[in-house]
Amino acid sequence: MTGLRIAPSRWGTRALSTEQLVARALRVRLVLTDCDGVLTDGTVYVSEHGEALKRFSLRDGMGVERLREAGIETAIVTRERSPIVARRAEKLRLPHLFEGVLDKAAELARIRAAAGCGPDEVAYIGDDVNDLGILGEVGREGLTAAPFDALETVADAVHHVCRARGGEGAFREFAEWILRLRGAGKRDQDKGEVA
Repeated sequence: MTGLRIAPSRWGTRALSTEQLVARALRVRLVLTDCDGVLTDGTVYVSEHGEALKRFSLRDGMGVERLREAGIETAIVTRERSPIVARRAEKLRLPHLFEGVLDKAAELARIRAAAGCGPDEVAYIGDDVNDLGILGEVGREGLTAAPFDALETVADAVHHVCRARGGEGAFREFAEWILRLRGAGKRDQDKGEVA
């Protein structure tokens, strides 16, 4: 056995037509991401002095930049409080970092208000059970995703399951998926079609 998980055919886009996905992508102004398990592989290297290192993908950083170029902000929403995550957010020039968030769904209204976004202008990517609430909330009007190695219950709850694992480009893949959908919608608008 290779250890690779093959995505069952039921995974993928959840109950939305291409037109609906495109319409939602065109409205996205803020992409929220969990940190551990999405921007990292969920591994923490710990010394006798406490947390020492987390590994981040430079590809995901380029995903943040590509979204920024399209007028879309990115923010990290994590239950942890970590100087490492704060430093990564600073390096990526993120306008918002939400740390110590135990109930992400309960904080969503505050997060949207801080970013000046409506419920239909948000996307979220997460990987674990503590993301299910916010995935459900965002998924009502926005777009949601999970890395390939997310828990199955999380993968079953999102619009897009990435081929990449957490910490290995999953965020970048989600960003590119949103940008491709937006591109398709803009082409349709240029043709005078309704997306």
